[in-house]
Amino acid sequence: MSKRASVIIALFLGAALGLSGGLTFGGDAFVAEPPAEPGEREVVAAPVAANLGAALSVREIAAKNAASVVEINTETMTMGGWVGQFISEGAGSGVVVSADGYIATNNHVVSDARKITVRLSDGETYEARLIGTDAKTDIAIIKIEASALTPVVFGDSTQLQVGDPAVVVGNPLGQLGGTVTSGIISALDRSITLDNQSMRLLQTDAAVNPGNSGGGLFNAYGELVGIVVAKTAGSGVEGLGFAIPTREAEPVIESIMNYGFVKGRVYLGVNLTDINAFSYQFQNMPPGLYVTSVVPNSPADQAGFRAYDHIIRAGDTEITNYADLQTFLQGCAVGDEVTFRVNRDDKEVELRTVLGEYTPEPQNNV
Repeated sequence: MSKRASVIIALFLGAALGLSGGLTFGGDAFVAEPPAEPGEREVVAAPVAANLGAALSVREIAAKNAASVVEINTETMTMGGWVGQFISEGAGSGVVVSADGYIATNNHVVSDARKITVRLSDGETYEARLIGTDAKTDIAIIKIEASALTPVVFGDSTQLQVGDPAVVVGNPLGQLGGTVTSGIISALDRSITLDNQSMRLLQTDAAVNPGNSGGGLFNAYGELVGIVVAKTAGSGVEGLGFAIPTREAEPVIESIMNYGFVKGRVYLGVNLTDINAFSYQFQNMPPGLYVTSVVPNSPADQAGFRAYDHIIRAGDTEITNYADLQTFLQGCAVGDEVTFRVNRDDKEVELRTVLGEYTPEPQNNV
């Protein structure tokens, strides 16, 4: 790698060499627990402030949110080749979003964990249960059995401007819970690809490190304006941290709290892979986005998609990679009829489908 090269890394601290879903331990798979039916529980959602009054000092912002940012530790059962299965440990951060124990963090922090432990600022520890995760936004909700917690106050990330103060609170290195760093908002709408997901993130120069994933990015009023998710790392690279803006995170948080998943998200039902120019040399397939498999009885299946179809257009949008299709689908609604064009056996084929609604049952597809 060139000394000038840099990479985007998620800020989850883990000892695993690799993670995969569907692992079991003692015969029982660790799965997300569905939330109670509406009406069976009362969720006291974090309020949204009006951005009134004077700006706070960093000391005041830190004090205001000290009890609202938690440490998260996880255990994951990992396949280790010749050593078989072993338990790997990880660490991240989270923000309290309701007084009755709901906590927001990153999907990549908790999604495959068999055990999740939360440590509050007062030193109390709780075992948490997973309510739901969303890989597309890298948001997850966990819950602890506690009451009278101090939730963050949500701010309006759309009101931020470049140069505004920014304060990060989290658990860097998985051992330094409650660490506070400060800086500014460096950019408002950075297009970043993480784990094949195209995301539009806030950029800050406030210091972030492994273990900060899921922690809070706060504005000058001490309001939560972002969920810390990643940084750019590399030789000579400093001061490039990223956070999911609350305009994106808040509706996802609310939906997972109430339903266990994000309602209203479109579902096509294909598994995909990007073939780039480098891969083309070995696979003799033109660069582009290819279908690797089709989910039975899905909208894609009903439309006639097949494995090895090369998707070249969705509606009037040219598709060259996974991010292109993801961006297109984000602009669609459940029930929309979409015409796709694919290359199949050197012939262009038109496929029409009605987009369905994503539910947790279909896994690892768009």
